[in-house]
Amino acid sequence: MGVHVPTRMLVEALVRTDLTVDAGELYATANLLDMNDQQVRLCIKRLVAEGRFVQEGRGRKAILRATGSTGRAMGLDVEFVTHAYRQDAGLAPWDGAWHLVAFTVPESARPARDALRAALTLLGGAPVHGGLYVSANPWEPHVEEHARRLDVLGHVTFLTTRDLRRGEESDPVALARAMWPLGEIAERYERLAAVAEPRLRFLQEHAEPSDKPGSSEPRRLTIAVELAAEFTRAMEADPLLPPELLPRPWPGARARALAARCWSLLEEQTGKDAGAVRLFGLYGRLSRLAAGA
Repeated sequence: MGVHVPTRMLVEALVRTDLTVDAGELYATANLLDMNDQQVRLCIKRLVAEGRFVQEGRGRKAILRATGSTGRAMGLDVEFVTHAYRQDAGLAPWDGAWHLVAFTVPESARPARDALRAALTLLGGAPVHGGLYVSANPWEPHVEEHARRLDVLGHVTFLTTRDLRRGEESDPVALARAMWPLGEIAERYERLAAVAEPRLRFLQEHAEPSDKPGSSEPRRLTIAVELAAEFTRAMEADPLLPPELLPRPWPGARARALAARCWSLLEEQTGKDAGAVRLFGLYGRLSRLAAGA
């Protein structure tokens, strides 16, 4: 199954452990994925204009350096993905508490209100009523960080309850099914599994070290980026509900396990230079978590 990799996602996938991107590697990998140089140049220009990266040097000899906000966002992604694998391993059981956030941001601060609403959705919250969102996870520190940054913390109220009811429905599983689009989320994970399975077979069948003549190193790198792209698509829409609230079997757990097996083989098979790419180290650690290491 083919995978569309946005240029922006490719840049983020090639961030190294020192939060830099080598432009030469970026252009070369983009070409392997049938992207042209103009696409890459325009993407770099946009990322720099947005303040997500700063550029040092020009052309293929340039270095892109992630800004502080980009680094923080990447750290948050790591936290969420780690939590997902902990859930899959049964290491993060649900305590039965629902976490609610209510806000009454005035019309005069409408942009901040809209940004807060978008942040709550991105953090996996579901709208209960206007200005009231719920999560099954303890998201308060992340919500507070966004509210402080938007200067609306004084308009936000936090509360928890074990007695959530909508109309006559109080069963937690039924509530989760009603408040989150679990069918759509499951379809994204089914696609991730369909992408991961043939790539896992390739990695199992081509296990030669990457420094041998005629190695499959370029294909491994494209597999890494393709998996990251599809994994991100699935995870972005996932509120990471506790397994206790999800249908069984849940395709997310299977898809993440397949991806983890791919990452484990990629980590074993890629050369030491590729090991500097943050993508390999991150998912390598997660694959070991998935294996219970």
